[in-house]
Parts: sequence; C-alpha cells; structure tokens
Amino acid sequence: MPATSANLGSGFDSLGVALTLYNQVWMEESDTLEISSKDDVKIPTDESNLIYWSAQRLYAECGKTLPGLKIIQENNIPMTRGLGSSSACIVAGLIGANRFLGNPLSRSDIETLAVKIEGHPDNTTPAITGGLVTSAMDGGRIYSVTVPVADNIRFAVFVPPFELKTETARGALPDKYSRNDAVFNLSRSALMTSALFSGSLENLRVAVQDRLHQPYRKKFIDGYDTVFRLSYELGSYGTCVSGAGPSILSIVDAEGAAVFEQYAISSLEEKGITGWRMLTLLPDSDGAKIFIE
Repeated sequence: MPATSANLGSGFDSLGVALTLYNQVWMEESDTLEISSKDDVKIPTDESNLIYWSAQRLYAECGKTLPGLKIIQENNIPMTRGLGSSSACIVAGLIGANRFLGNPLSRSDIETLAVKIEGHPDNTTPAITGGLVTSAMDGGRIYSVTVPVADNIRFAVFVPPFELKTETARGALPDKYSRNDAVFNLSRSALMTSALFSGSLENLRVAVQDRLHQPYRKKFIDGYDTVFRLSYELGSYGTCVSGAGPSILSIVDAEGAAVFEQYAISSLEEKGITGWRMLTLLPDSDGAKIFIE
C-alpha cells in the first residue's frame, strides 16, 4: 500500500498523489484475531486495529460476519506525519477483505467505502489507484480521475520527529471562507493538476499557494518557516504541507532530488532544526497491489 500526500497545497480535501513508500500487510482468514508487526512500530493488536476494523466493515457491507484474521504488518510509512499511514491501513483491510469474499465490490465501491471510513478522499483514493488523483463526493459516492505524474518530477519530503494528529489539524480550520479565498484556491488547484501532469515545473510555485488550510496549521509545525525557506533555497519548484502535516513536501526534478538528499538535513541542523529526516520519492503509478502466496 503506497504512501500518499494529500492537498498538495491548494487542493484541500480534493487532490492527492501516491508515492513510492510502502506498507506491506499479510492477511489470512482465521477463526481468531491475531495481529503482529514485523518492525518496532507499536500497533493496536485488538479489534481497534484499522486494518481489521476496515475489513470487518466491508464484510458487514456485504452482509457477512468476519470471525477473525491473522494480520502481519510492515510499517514503512511514518505514522501521524501526513503521509497517509491510516489510509494505507484502511485500503489494505478493504482490498484484502474484498479478495477473501471473491471481489464482490468494484474498485469504485471500495473507493467510496474507504472515504466513508476516512472521511475524505484525497489519501484513500490515490492509495487505491496510484497516480495523481482529483476526487469529489456527491450523493454518498466518490467520483475521481487519475492521471500520471510527469516523469521529470520527484518529491522530497521533510519528515519531522514529532506527530500531528489529523483531528488537531482539522480543528484549527475556520468554518467559513471568503469568496476571494475560495477563488484563489480553485484556480491554483486546477493549475496544480495540469502542472504535475504536464511537467510544467515553472507553474508549481504558484500552484502550491493556499489560503484554506496551511495558514491555520503552520503553528503546529515547529520549524515551518525555516523548512519552507530552505526548500526554496535548495531549488524546490513548489513546497507545501503534506496532508494535514507535519511533514513538508517539496516538488523537485531529478537533479534537485540529489541536491536535497545531500544538503537538506545538514542545512536544517545548521539552523538549529534537528531530528528531521529526508525521504526522496517518486510518484507511484500502480496503487495498492495484492500478492497471493
């Protein structure tokens, strides 16, 4: 299940992209519940585990009862860092459960159910489909279009040593926005989709601009201004908060990715920002995959 970055600056709750960082999940039908991890990441091992909970939800949608599961997780996507770790778990549970039942739900059905669980489509849908995804909800269903990201684009992700829960980040947002702010974001989110699809890097500095969520969330991200400023000094074409944060995403080309890998973290440390790490990722074009052993 790929990591995902949502919003991409201007596309609040509507744009998302799948990235080449993956969680792996082994699932086996069982009469009991047994959950374990292949790494040292602490995960719920009871029915609150999001993979199991999502699988159970799909069974219920199909009028079935899930007695138990054997689940083994490998958690490579950092949790509560704005890279879609919860969406990866939801998608894993849904796709695995659907496979056990003989695939009664279509991909569109799974996308819609995933949004019902997650609450918004900008992470779960690209985790399922891969690529760059524009999504909208209407009448309880998800409508989405997936396009590939241009070959010249890379994503450099600054991952901080602290967490930011989505509920906290969402709680900081206002209930209403002005028409000017709405138009500002609408125009830039359309530009973002076109720029990432076409590889028009020169448009990204404008396309990431946002008035709907980042100004209200920056207070939760220690080092926010320093990381943004440094990213542009290192050659980012566009930088934004990844999802609800606290990770920060810079859009670069292949040469820029090498520069970020070499200088980003040491430059932050020189400025007194410590504990961060850098992930240089490509867009994932395939989305979630099932392997049968």
